[in-house]
Amino acid sequence: MNSNDKKVLEVKNLTVTYESEGSVVEAVNGINLDLTARKTVGLVGETGAGKTTTALSLLGLVQKPQGHVKNGKIIINGKNILEMTEKELENIRGKEIAMIFQDPMTALNPVMTVGDQIAESIVKHEKVKYEEAFAKASELLETVGIDKARAKEYPHQFSGGMRQRVVIAIALACRPGILIADEPTTALDVTIQAQVLDMMKKLKDEYETSMIMITHDLGVVAEICDEVAVMYAGHILEYGVLEDIFNRTKHPYTEGLFNSIPDINDDKIRLVPIDGGMPDPSNLPKGCVFHPRCPYADEKCKTEKPELKNISETHQVACIAYDRPGFSLGRSNS
Repeated sequence: MNSNDKKVLEVKNLTVTYESEGSVVEAVNGINLDLTARKTVGLVGETGAGKTTTALSLLGLVQKPQGHVKNGKIIINGKNILEMTEKELENIRGKEIAMIFQDPMTALNPVMTVGDQIAESIVKHEKVKYEEAFAKASELLETVGIDKARAKEYPHQFSGGMRQRVVIAIALACRPGILIADEPTTALDVTIQAQVLDMMKKLKDEYETSMIMITHDLGVVAEICDEVAVMYAGHILEYGVLEDIFNRTKHPYTEGLFNSIPDINDDKIRLVPIDGGMPDPSNLPKGCVFHPRCPYADEKCKTEKPELKNISETHQVACIAYDRPGFSLGRSNS
């Protein structure tokens, strides 16, 4: 294995639940995920699929006492973070792994200047004096396209797009090897989204960072990701390199996501929404979790739980319909 193939993050059989008033929410159900050095993996799915819970698990931030990591391993640079103490976790957050949260309004402290918020991480991990950390924080603002003179201003003095740039500066302050971006452009308008994504790509390359991009927007995935994991009801249903997912779609749910997207080249094609809605995570269906909404489901799908299986060196799918002779999806792949 050469250096380009080095795995910086391995998630093995991760299971996370939330317990409240006697009910158990099965948020993440035995997922496996690898992140290779300098690559970006997209985690895609509808709201409620378990994407954010997965992200919080990677930083040891699942809210207790309701949240429980029931099973699995999360290995960052050879160390299982699920075996770490809170102090050990604090030492790797921001330094080895950092997160860009989806809402900059709630991610930033309203009573601290943005410079202070960036400097906070630098003081902790680089053991430098506050003045030096604040100077570096000001330079980081320049890096994300904000005048360094604004380091002494407060979050309410910035637009939504500028606040998201500040959040990105905080995440990158100590040059972490792994960056998790949780729907970082959801709260922004389309023009600002494009600017922020372009900036993230450039900074990722400059800092040689590996990234997990959490999104429900397949356009963002096409723009920034090398590999894609399609998530539904806490399960990964399809996993592959970008070309596999977009051009060799294999799971009915992934097909449904693509059929729900307008084609700008052909306004005569009608959109085909996926029937029904995401299942109740405290009462998931037996068998395949997608079978109540799947146009290809048969009786076997209602009882047999599919495993994620290799269909090529780079492509995996969890669908027992492929046990049927000659089965294929209706979506035309080019």
